[in-house]
Amino acid sequence: MVDPKDTDPAAGAADERFHYHLELTPAQLKITHTALRSLLDDFGHEEHDVIAVIHEVLDKLPDAHSIRAIVLDEELDRERGAGGAPAV
Repeated sequence: MVDPKDTDPAAGAADERFHYHLELTPAQLKITHTALRSLLDDFGHEEHDVIAVIHEVLDKLPDAHSIRAIVLDEELDRERGAGGAPAV
């Protein structure tokens, strides 16, 4: 049986918020990092709350050096070869 507080963030105490757990491939991680950095560049100075959340998420990802070390084409080829997403 599913505990309602596991699916409804308002059902638990204020400090027990629901958290998502994502498992990303290296290619997905690199794209996520790049998209967040791009999104960060698009927001103006008046969007302080959104910018803060973007920084919070980026802080949870590996450092920029680790992200740069991911070679997207190689990772995509590896994923395709291992039954990953088909080429588009």
